[in-house]
Amino acid sequence: MINPGLIVLHGNRLEELFAAVSGWLREHPLAPLEEECFLVQSQGMGEWLKMQLATSQGVCAAVRVELPARFLWRAYRAVLGSAAVPPRSPLDKHPLTWRLMAMLPGLLAAGDTAAPGGVSGVYAPLRRFLQDPSPIRRLQLAQRLADLFDQYQVHRGDWLASWAQGEDVVHSWASGMVGSPVPLEAEDLWQSALWRELLQRLPPEAAALSRPAVHAAFLRELQQVPPGAERPRGLPRRLVLFGTTHVPRQSLEAVAELAKVSQVVMAVPNPCRHYWADLLPDREMLQAPSRRHAPRPGMPGEGASLAQLAPHGHPLLAGWGRQSRDFIRLLDEYDSGAQSRARFDDRRVDLFDDGGREPEASLLEQVQARIRDLMPVGESPPPPLATADRSIVFHIAHNAQREVEILHDQLLRLFAEGLQGTKLAPRDVVVMMPDVATFEPAIRSVFGQHERTDDPRRIPYRVADLRDRGRSPLLVVVEWLLGARTERFTQSSLRALLEVPAVQARFDLAAGDIPLVARWLEDAGVRWGLNQEQRASLALGEAGAQNTWEFGLQRLLLGYAMGEGHLEGIEASAEVGGLEAAVLGPLADVFAVVAQWWEQAQVNRTPRDWALVLRSVLQQLFSAAAEADRVLLLALDEALSTWLEACEDAGFVEAVDLDVVREAWLETVDDPGVARRFRAGGVTFCTLLPLRAVPFRVVCLL
Repeated sequence: MINPGLIVLHGNRLEELFAAVSGWLREHPLAPLEEECFLVQSQGMGEWLKMQLATSQGVCAAVRVELPARFLWRAYRAVLGSAAVPPRSPLDKHPLTWRLMAMLPGLLAAGDTAAPGGVSGVYAPLRRFLQDPSPIRRLQLAQRLADLFDQYQVHRGDWLASWAQGEDVVHSWASGMVGSPVPLEAEDLWQSALWRELLQRLPPEAAALSRPAVHAAFLRELQQVPPGAERPRGLPRRLVLFGTTHVPRQSLEAVAELAKVSQVVMAVPNPCRHYWADLLPDREMLQAPSRRHAPRPGMPGEGASLAQLAPHGHPLLAGWGRQSRDFIRLLDEYDSGAQSRARFDDRRVDLFDDGGREPEASLLEQVQARIRDLMPVGESPPPPLATADRSIVFHIAHNAQREVEILHDQLLRLFAEGLQGTKLAPRDVVVMMPDVATFEPAIRSVFGQHERTDDPRRIPYRVADLRDRGRSPLLVVVEWLLGARTERFTQSSLRALLEVPAVQARFDLAAGDIPLVARWLEDAGVRWGLNQEQRASLALGEAGAQNTWEFGLQRLLLGYAMGEGHLEGIEASAEVGGLEAAVLGPLADVFAVVAQWWEQAQVNRTPRDWALVLRSVLQQLFSAAAEADRVLLLALDEALSTWLEACEDAGFVEAVDLDVVREAWLETVDDPGVARRFRAGGVTFCTLLPLRAVPFRVVCLL
């Protein structure tokens, strides 16, 4: 029997939380073919969870793992009906970007007539940003504003509701988590005015489909469901939120209401077994009548100052624990601990270990134990460390290259010696850093120098969180083509185009043909420019047609046709002959496609027309030579469809510049929301995103 209700598990080790959840699922299985639904905070956590399920149960099947926002929109549709709630909101980030693109020019040129009471200058901050007439500036502004309002819809729906009613206020959290209105600063009034303008320009039925409005309707509908009533169709019988360190208040409200008709299990990483919210500033804003965890014995009572509390807490919690603190206190409003224990068959719901107290405990274990037990630094001095203890190690290096070299040496030592008596695999190691792009060259130069599989110094690795733009040869060429209006079309860029495997596959060129073509181009005098017309578009028409792509191709074709000689002032290049001449045909075809694309790129077009032209260019220039190329070409096509759908949802039909198309199209290809492999068998290099380090045995920081 799977009874509805909210079960919240707290623990300081993810492995213990997983063991408790996995055991509960085994003992209370769903029906055959019924899907188990998990919500996670990141794609990396989702992959780890699926691997753990497969390891513990022998197979990971009939499991849906997704991000909370996507699930909640599905839940809204299940409760309110698919007719009332569309598959995506008209105020989602992508369509909202293009609504703003259409609105901004007229809105900022209208003398701020849309401002409440006709306040002059309310849009001055936006107008200053758009003083540069470059079309890309408007897109950048629209993207930032869309991202801002998208986050408001998730985290601060109360602000948007007030703004929609004409109130220029925000709500700060006061005692008891009750929002009190605070007037907007004068320089921020454009936000409320712009939100009202957005709603006014939407059809009435679409204006009611913002996430806060749909969320409120969802709560009202579930609150009317009587106890014991049948669960709305489309909602899972059981929902598991695993490893989440932060859930927005709005999402937590939805999950708490879902618990009335479904069983909701939350596995929450919590570094401390005691109540520790008082260690941080702003604690008066988090006062609530219920506290799941009791204060540590000996802590000062309520009303004590931060100075009085500081000696009784751990400095790492006080310094770094604000986000986790806020989430745990918010969660206390919905969970008493006793209710979770009763629904969890009176088992432990606070899964904190007792390690780190042994005399032989390592430094890392002692630090973790002191955080868990809220033990001040000066209390109970730790036992002396073993000489061989290397659980926490710091290395000082003078630059990034040396830092990565030290890392490589230390990992080789760890793999040779093992960890805690067991063998350590590369997949057990994560290396985190603030900016992966800064360290990538050093990582590839150090870890990539030992490529042979029989080399004992080889460490398999994968660099995550990097954009494909600028790295994939195919995408480099696509981005180069999208800069056609200002491109000089040098000989080296033509060679780079021909070196792309997808281009070679499309024109039946072999990799061995490229040096031959390079020799021909050099002999034919190709330097820069497509033709004289293209040079003239750069205000360099006085250079004429000599040494352009077209000029060199004419010389090569004349040389193939007549050997040596002149024709209409063009000297033939005698380099082409014999069976090698078969390569000249594909070279001419490549030039024809690029020249035609350059002409098409000169005209501003609507998104629909751009999509037709771009798909045609992709088909003419590229053919999947490998699986990676096929995936990228498919991603490019899907990104075009996503952009086109967003424009159509927003009613954006304006002709746009090629620079705008480049950013809109390729940004969608680089969207981090796309599922990518995270733990791929080697050492993982990634950014400092939440929870990524938790499942790993070794965590390194650069």
